[in-house]
Amino acid sequence: MRGPNRRRMDRVPGERRRRVAGAAARVLRPLAGAAAIAAAALLAWRLAVEGDLLRIREIRFDGLSRATPEELLEISPVQRGDHLLGCDTGLVEAALRRHPWIAAVEVQRGLPPALAVTVVERRAAALVDLGGLYLVDEKGEVFKRAAPGDGLDLPVITGIGREAWVESRVEVEPLLSAALALLARWAERGLDRRAPVSEIHLDPDYGTTLWAGDDGLEVRLGHGDLPEKLLRLERVLSALEAEGRRAQVLHLDNRRRPDWVAVRLAGRRGEGDGHERR
Repeated sequence: MRGPNRRRMDRVPGERRRRVAGAAARVLRPLAGAAAIAAAALLAWRLAVEGDLLRIREIRFDGLSRATPEELLEISPVQRGDHLLGCDTGLVEAALRRHPWIAAVEVQRGLPPALAVTVVERRAAALVDLGGLYLVDEKGEVFKRAAPGDGLDLPVITGIGREAWVESRVEVEPLLSAALALLARWAERGLDRRAPVSEIHLDPDYGTTLWAGDDGLEVRLGHGDLPEKLLRLERVLSALEAEGRRAQVLHLDNRRRPDWVAVRLAGRRGEGDGHERR
């Protein structure tokens, strides 16, 4: 048969092949694109994870005064060259808080690959004698044994034995907090400008006694009513200054007459005479 029907039959297989090829192209083109993307992603992952692209280049510290970067790097579980994505910032923060001067710390990742470490250091408020001198912060936390390199000129809190601190800390800590509160109120009243406190002694029977100023003024506060006692003390010191006289010992611990202040005046040769003021 060589008529029109034969020519139509000869064209059918060719058209079918072209349709199959077109359909295959439409299917394979997205697959090829996806494969290329996957290969590129795999390459990027290998470069990032196995290469140096995300290796930590720098660890920056902000807020340091007492602690040094070298000390913190020594106790940090993450170092330069470690992988940024594998860094556990919480673990780093916990490790750095073991440094005695560090009160709080925050670690953040950054790019180029680095760690930014922001710290808040403790502020030593006083020294406390616990069978050795230790630093205590304003919250009453004893955080470090005092060392010559600390270079601190701070009041000393005495009267708390090491044995009592170790065995009866729950009972002793309020005494330490009370001594720190006394220092804070002393400063609030401006008394530290007149006579900076050098020592606070705590006694369960006689209460609180402090020494202040270059002349070693002794102030016996006894127990309780601290704000009112400091107000009376301020008035007495002002009156003595107006008269050009100095006190050697001030008693604000009269339980029978709590509104009285007994004053022993300093003599020219360190001898005092008795004097009382309301």
